[in-house]
Amino acid sequence: MPAFSRFLRYFMAVGRLGSIRKAADELNVSASAIARQILNVEAEIGTPLFERLPSGLRLTAAGEIMMAAGNRWEKNMVDVRAQIEDLRGLKRGHVEMAIIDALAKGHIPAAIRSIQSRYPGISVGVKVLENDEVRKAVASGEVDFGILFEPQSYRDLSVRAFVEVVLGFVTLPDHPLGQQREARFSASTGMPVIVPAEPLAVCQQVAVLEGATGMELERKVSSDNIQMITSLVLEGVGIGVLTSLDVITEVKAGLLSFTRISDALLRPMTLALCTNSARNPSYAASIVLGEIENGFAQLSYPVSMQMPEENGS
Repeated sequence: MPAFSRFLRYFMAVGRLGSIRKAADELNVSASAIARQILNVEAEIGTPLFERLPSGLRLTAAGEIMMAAGNRWEKNMVDVRAQIEDLRGLKRGHVEMAIIDALAKGHIPAAIRSIQSRYPGISVGVKVLENDEVRKAVASGEVDFGILFEPQSYRDLSVRAFVEVVLGFVTLPDHPLGQQREARFSASTGMPVIVPAEPLAVCQQVAVLEGATGMELERKVSSDNIQMITSLVLEGVGIGVLTSLDVITEVKAGLLSFTRISDALLRPMTLALCTNSARNPSYAASIVLGEIENGFAQLSYPVSMQMPEENGS
């Protein structure tokens, strides 16, 4: 049988118009080509599809069956094309995201690995920026989405998911503070402290605590890099002051302990997954957003501080 799709196009045009000449004009093909296709199929199935009348062509009973099949084929082709477009969307695309430094390990790399495994045609670009730079990248459309602290004051962002993150002391597991779930800021009096410096988001919270309590930390080292602060704590240089988000990986591995600072004036920080409020994510970006959003609760406190067996209980 000749190519089925071509034959059906010709056949359905003739059946609708009742004329090979009219079908040829509509389809912009020769009348002989249409007639040849129809005659070939009639010969192959062993029955005519049209009655040849002086006034034109009329469908036979077999022709009516073929016309119904053609209508179903056209509808199915629309559905097939839609599915193929979806498939192309799943397999192709580039997504840009911006995140703060604390997310350069743990959940985000794991989510990207999962995305690459399930959707190998989607490539991902990750910008690790300061908190305000993440906001600017999302607002300007430079990236498809971003994860940052305290987004609620920005009208140009839409929040897709959020969790609460708290400030605390980061210590070696055998440190006295490390045995406590919570402690007041004053518990660090006389202890060597590794403090966050600008532009880290927690720097201002530490300043607020010092101002409110009248206490001055015994600063041993200051750094604007979370990994450096974490490494110095691991080296035993002192205790660190970071958020629960910053040390998820080390706490779950049993390398460090996290003790929440319980002073009443200290409110949790909001970590949010944000998109540009004036821009719809691409199909590929929606897939990546969904993957990250599904596990976003893992970044919240106290969930982020629970060991794997606690999460499973």
